[in-house]
Order: sequence, then structure tokens, then C-alpha cells
Amino acid sequence: MIVFPAIDLKGGQVVRLAEGDMARATVYGDDPAAQALLFAEAGAEHLHVVDLDGSFAGKAENREAVEAIVAAFPGYVQLGGGIRTREAVEGWFDLGVARIVMGTAALKDPQFVRDMAREFEGGIVVAVDAKDGMVATEGWAEVSDVPVADLARRFEDAGVASVLFTDIGRDGLLKGCNIDATVDLARRVDIPVIASGGVKGLDDIHLLALHAHEGIEGVITGRALYDGRLDLATAIAMAGRA
Repeated sequence: MIVFPAIDLKGGQVVRLAEGDMARATVYGDDPAAQALLFAEAGAEHLHVVDLDGSFAGKAENREAVEAIVAAFPGYVQLGGGIRTREAVEGWFDLGVARIVMGTAALKDPQFVRDMAREFEGGIVVAVDAKDGMVATEGWAEVSDVPVADLARRFEDAGVASVLFTDIGRDGLLKGCNIDATVDLARRVDIPVIASGGVKGLDDIHLLALHAHEGIEGVITGRALYDGRLDLATAIAMAGRA
């Protein structure tokens, strides 16, 4: 199982939000590339990067920071946030991003996402962000009437690399990952699932790793790392045994 340390970008700074609320951002640093290197030194081979401003704008707003991260990080960078056009997808892949995460586009323009998944095999991740079991979009500002599993199933035959499932109600709050909902989704779809939202410590890593054989590909963690509640090297070692 893969551990993805997260770097969320707002105004060029490394931040974490509470429940996806841009007004509730905690700043953890102003050098994203340096943070990426710290994660690499702890053993991370994968990194999850989100352009938070881009999620609301529908286009890249932290391009310089992302470019610096990709240049500095020796492993694989997974990027999300406002990537909704072919030009944007191609541009990030050309820059060296390993995988593109698409959320709003998956709900509002599914055929586009399917096309990108087929064209860039193994390079597209569908973000299924949930609020009370329903899909949220536009940087989590809008909640749809589409159930999480229904959206995920739409991409089962499209060549999507993974489904990134986030429980918004837990994100950035250190409440613990929603293990039950994540595992339930993994059992109901034929696409590997990445868990996100609320990871607070090694217990979450351990419990998710127990279900790796059921389709849990990885877990994203942010605030627990920045607050010192979770040691990245230890988490990676634990996940690696799954």
C-alpha cells in the first residue's frame, strides 16, 4: 500500500484546510519544493499535490509552486486541482507529473475524463469526494445528488488508474479515516481506491493496510504529518508490509 504525503497549495504556500473550507486554512510553510524534499528524505516515493486555488478557479493558480515540486521531488507526483481541459492535462504530463486527479470534470464531463483515461493509460485518477455519501465538486463547494459508488462505477471500463475517495467531513480534522466507507467503496468497484480525509495516526495506516488485498491502493495524509502526529518513515514501512 502506498502512503502519499500531501502538499496542498494556496497562494504559493503549503497549507491544510479543515473540511475543505478555504477560510479555515493553516499555513505550514512557504517553500513547497523544500517540503517535497523533506518527504523524499523520509522515504516517500509518491506525492499528492493539490492546487487548492485552481480547484475553485478551474485552472492552474499555483503553477510555479507545482513546477518547483516536480523538479525537486525524485519520485512520482500526483496532481489535482482545476484540471479540466485537454491542454491542461497534456501540459502537466509534459512537465513530468505522473498522474492527474480529476474530480469536478468526472461528474460534469465524464466523457472527457474517459477519453483522457484511455489516451493516457494509467495516468488519470478520479476523485470521488463525499459529503454525507454524495459527490461534492468545485473545490467541495457544491454537493450533487450522485452517490459516491455510482460515480466511481461510471469509469470502471475507462482505464482509470485509481479512485481517490475523500470524506470531506473528516478532512483536515484528525478524526480518523473513514475506514468503513473506504473499504465498502473498494469492494463495490473494480478500480483501486486511495483513501483520504482525516488520517490521524498509525492506526489508520494499519487498518487500511489490512484491506489492501480488497483494493485499497494507498492513503493520503497531510495534517497528521505536519502536526507531528504521524511519522512518515514509520507509516511507509507499515504500509509496505501490506
